[in-house]
Amino acid sequence: MTLGPGRAVGVGLAVLGGGCLAVQSRINGELGHQLGDGIAAATVSFGVGLVVLLLALPWMHRGVRAIATAVRDGGLRWWQCVGGACGAFLVTTQGLTVPWLGVSIFIVALVAGQSASSLAMDRLGIGPGGPRLITRNRAFGALLCVVAVVIAVGGSFGDPRSLGFAALPLLAGIGVAWQQAVNGRVALAARSPWPATLLNFAVGSVALLVALGIESAIRGGGPPGTFPTEPWLYVGGPLGIVFIAISAAVVHRIGVLLLGLGMIAGQILGALAIDAVLPGPAGRPDLLTLTGAALTLLAVRIASRT
Repeated sequence: MTLGPGRAVGVGLAVLGGGCLAVQSRINGELGHQLGDGIAAATVSFGVGLVVLLLALPWMHRGVRAIATAVRDGGLRWWQCVGGACGAFLVTTQGLTVPWLGVSIFIVALVAGQSASSLAMDRLGIGPGGPRLITRNRAFGALLCVVAVVIAVGGSFGDPRSLGFAALPLLAGIGVAWQQAVNGRVALAARSPWPATLLNFAVGSVALLVALGIESAIRGGGPPGTFPTEPWLYVGGPLGIVFIAISAAVVHRIGVLLLGLGMIAGQILGALAIDAVLPGPAGRPDLLTLTGAALTLLAVRIASRT
């Protein structure tokens, strides 16, 4: 595939968004570890992001009204406005699994689900760019991503608990692709990615508050009694704003698959850098993780050649 200047910028922004997601994964994973509750960590992350966006509401009120009008007139379906629920699930999996898996394995598992789902979203025309054919290279690239995640978690095959944790970011990746597709439609209706981002955080925050309430009722406990004092543990929400806004802004230009591929590259590079410099409980990336990451980048290259 030969990228024009506009599409190249879009892919570059997608790489930046993927890097933000990798950093967010480490932050939310550590927050979940300190709180002892992944859902509580996700709720805090989304809540901080929502507050930041609400402060900017006076500058995006026209876009918010445009979304409401599009839903009322049938230009948008209600289910296209709830992509934030998938974002809430993604952030929850960060808090639940990163302390066990490390950022690298988490991201590779996320990539496997995201790449396969992106292929389906483009073929079905869920995003704003219309249907795109499943070519041989795209299909092979998506399959290679699945192989990559199997190799990357190969060192954990002896630990069934770790394998179960890897399934959560895999499912989150499937949801992320759908979220990116519908967010693009919302952003087009609003003529700006920021109202779409605000809607995502509002929906995600509500979903997480409901999940946190159910969890508290089942466990019989209240919210965490003590929150960590390190400020950096609360910037996951703003990083999520960047991730969501970029995806909503460029998906109509480059499609769900190419958006996913760019973000995959950013996620992998960011994750490896983080785990190499600041290794988590899983330690620094081993040979299997590096091999899986390399295969994922190769899959990105193959799938981009239509």
